[in-house]
Amino acid sequence: MKKNIAIIMGGFSSEFDISMKSGNVVYQHLNKTNYNAYRIVITRDAWYMIDDDDHRHPVNRHDFTIATDAGKLQFDCVFNAIHGTPGEDGLMQSYFELIGLPQTSCGAYQAALTFNKKDFLSVMNANGIKSAPSVYLNHGQVFDVDLVVEEVGLPCFVKPNKSGSSFGMSKVYKKEELPKALKIAFEEDDEIIIESFLDGTEVSVGVIRYQGKTKVLPITEIVSDNDFFDYEAKYLGKSEEITPARISEAQAQDLSDVVQKAYEILKMKGYTRSEFIFVDDIPYMLEMNTTPGLTPESILPQQANTAGIDLSELFGSAIEDALGENN
Repeated sequence: MKKNIAIIMGGFSSEFDISMKSGNVVYQHLNKTNYNAYRIVITRDAWYMIDDDDHRHPVNRHDFTIATDAGKLQFDCVFNAIHGTPGEDGLMQSYFELIGLPQTSCGAYQAALTFNKKDFLSVMNANGIKSAPSVYLNHGQVFDVDLVVEEVGLPCFVKPNKSGSSFGMSKVYKKEELPKALKIAFEEDDEIIIESFLDGTEVSVGVIRYQGKTKVLPITEIVSDNDFFDYEAKYLGKSEEITPARISEAQAQDLSDVVQKAYEILKMKGYTRSEFIFVDDIPYMLEMNTTPGLTPESILPQQANTAGIDLSELFGSAIEDALGENN
């Protein structure tokens, strides 16, 4: 019997439009022989299903069902395509866990941890995975600019601690530029992270559950046309993404080992896409995304395609794994 799959998209953050694109790609490519796919938009004000005539049908948040003329529509599984809050920070994961509905992304704890860059990198550091020197600030906290610069050096990056798609991120070359960069970052989050600039090769690598097993995908090298891998570089074609990356076999193996270690340490499931910079053959971790972009141009689908996995297989395997049919 065909399974009813709710594809959740939208969310509460600046990544709303990107999430809508990802969700619609999943809707278009999900195997129609195996699944009945439904698009569910999550906003602060409303949760609703969009049908093919663009009519909206409200979701009953008590049990995540929809009243239709044919009766109550219930779902077998949720495909999570929300980037940012509430799909990538553990809120939706907690909700679905409470009502007992399987969903494709990681668990609530893993989502909350990886969404908080400070806490996530602290756990990685404790397990021997390196990251850039950094300083953390809360909104309203008094700090000494000279001490911050002494700690992280220049240039440095100023980022919201809990945000994605490079929203609110700046590269700072002079200490006089820090206040403006902080203001931009604090518009996205009330916590920020200031990281040292690492001069090296930037790479991205996905990990998925595929046919019941954990699979590290081919590595992508990122060459940005802009000063760094910002929003334009990620989504507006201002970068070159080379898969497989132009790194040595030894570097590729080391990185694959590191990213699988991180996945297993956190007891992950679903998709992850992690960013690193190689400096002197050592991979330094920047972040881990647990609901990465899913358009054909996005990095993780590119990597899956290089591995011989098309979008229908990629999305279907995530659902089957969530349903436990690959275990």
